[in-house]
Amino acid sequence: MSAEVNGQQRQLQFLAVALVLSMSTWFSTAAVLGQLRDQWDLSSSQASWLTILVQLGFVGGAVVSATMNIADRIPPLRLILYGSIGAAAANAAVVLADGFPLAAVARFFTGACLAAVYPPALKAMSSWYRQGRGMALGVLIGALTVGSALPHLINALGGFDWQATLLVASALTLAGGLMTALLCHDGPYAVASAPFDPSQVGTILRDRNFRLASAGYFGHMWELYAMWAWIATFYRDVFTSARAASLAAFAVIGVGALGSFYAGVMSDRRSRPEAAALAMRWSASMAVVIGFLVDAPNPIVLGFGLVWGFWVVADSAQFSTIVTETSPAAYVGTALTMQLATGFVLTVFTIFLVPVIRDAYGWGWAFLLLAPGPFVGVWAMRALRYGPAR
Repeated sequence: MSAEVNGQQRQLQFLAVALVLSMSTWFSTAAVLGQLRDQWDLSSSQASWLTILVQLGFVGGAVVSATMNIADRIPPLRLILYGSIGAAAANAAVVLADGFPLAAVARFFTGACLAAVYPPALKAMSSWYRQGRGMALGVLIGALTVGSALPHLINALGGFDWQATLLVASALTLAGGLMTALLCHDGPYAVASAPFDPSQVGTILRDRNFRLASAGYFGHMWELYAMWAWIATFYRDVFTSARAASLAAFAVIGVGALGSFYAGVMSDRRSRPEAAALAMRWSASMAVVIGFLVDAPNPIVLGFGLVWGFWVVADSAQFSTIVTETSPAAYVGTALTMQLATGFVLTVFTIFLVPVIRDAYGWGWAFLLLAPGPFVGVWAMRALRYGPAR
């Protein structure tokens, strides 16, 4: 095995572990939502906003980053460190809050700081891979998935109050940023820092590949984060034990890491649009069915959830990979951040609507709401695969 391949694999392992740790603050409040509702007497709407504000914070941070070309002007590994420090501090500030208002502000800034972690990580890993890039970015999305699931595992272990769970998540995020700074470095395909050039936004938007890849991503995001945000609450209505519900949520979200890896390998061997479309067909099918099974035997509901969790995030890396391969090399970070920012705006609507529809009509119709997104994504991937610019 060549030294270059060894270097690729080591850097992929280091950055994947760092991303698992750094992203653990994303759903930290969702994992302890039951305790927070009791502690602060939260309404259903306020509970939703604790997750929605992370999404909006991410959008705000990403918009600033994209319009200022920050992801291409600051070295990505340094940016990950800065973002991890900020996210860890903002998440820990929730512990100091005495109720919803201050916690909401802290969650917004957690999301804003994470916008300096996720897109730069994808850019950093792209500097190591040309061949096999779909697999590599699939591993990173898998790492993000496990990191998002970690608070549910921490909560399921028992013996922790909500303050300890949030502080552990913050410590893990800080550790991820430090690991990136100490063990990771740029690959042979890295490009020099780009100058500030706002016209690049228009250049990127005019590219057909970017638009279709983004349309697929938007359909994917319509489903993904609402599923991740509410799957633990869904399983609390399935299982009698709160610990069992947390373990189920961890397993259902975490299994997506395997799906991301599988789809990444498939995309390298066949095509990015084909792998993404397959994942979206499966995830949409599960969204149509699983909510109506809430009263079915527990193993059946868990089994459908694991299938959903495997496929719901499997397509994610392919949209990012297409962008890294078709956008101007010096402004890949800007292109990724633009795509991610718009996608996260869509998550706000479904995260808010799922509990509203659940309260009115039940889980079946609430999760059915998510299915049109991936079906739109399948259409976009078909157009990308068979259109004039592939």
